[in-house]
Amino acid sequence: MTGWQMLLYKEVLRFWKVSFQTVAAPVLTAVLYLMIFGHVLEDHVKVYDSISYTAFLVPGLVMMSILQNAFANSSSSIIQSKIMGNMVFLLLTPLSHWHWFVAYVGSSIARGLVVGGGVFLVTAWFTHLSFVAPWWILVFAILGAALLGTLGLIAGLWAEKFDQLAAFQNFIIMPMTFLSGVFYSIGSLPEFWQRMSHLNPFFYMIDGFRHGFFGVSDASPWLSLGVVGLALAVSSALAIYLLRIGYKIRS
Repeated sequence: MTGWQMLLYKEVLRFWKVSFQTVAAPVLTAVLYLMIFGHVLEDHVKVYDSISYTAFLVPGLVMMSILQNAFANSSSSIIQSKIMGNMVFLLLTPLSHWHWFVAYVGSSIARGLVVGGGVFLVTAWFTHLSFVAPWWILVFAILGAALLGTLGLIAGLWAEKFDQLAAFQNFIIMPMTFLSGVFYSIGSLPEFWQRMSHLNPFFYMIDGFRHGFFGVSDASPWLSLGVVGLALAVSSALAIYLLRIGYKIRS
């Protein structure tokens, strides 16, 4: 293996060694969400004409799991290495900032897709799902995991202790995820909140992902692709710059 491949392998192995915590636990959480919301709202909420609420909910839960776990993977790895003091062993290697970026974001994509796949396999038993445009499903799953893995990398570099990282996740990532249409269609919101939802890039990730299953969505999948692609480009540029200057890891 080359250096970046070894770092990628190490990061994938890091979360896989504790898969009961990093994979099984998020799958169980998503199933509980489905059982509670699906059971209570199935007969009371109608999102699209021919789609049940449970079927509508499953892709949202899958994508939410992908996003949250991709963020957790890179952010927790960086902050743990900084606090435990083993970051120095990576700094001694000839790995470039590009190698770091590819390894950390790549492992985040892997964890996000593994957890998302687990959530889908379990929750798909509760309803019937169609696959109108599977390429959209794959594209938004990968781009969403890459974006949140990049944001996790930025958060891990910025944070100096677990409290700061928890604040970043609890006050930025979690609200943007839950207010992105996971449990509802933004078409059911008042006009003001619909406009506010369109300012949330997480909405476009979930809406585009859901379009791949049903062929209907609240926004054009091409618009969603453009917004997610732009957000990923901007966050990637920032993350690579922070790695290049050694932000909070070389001093």
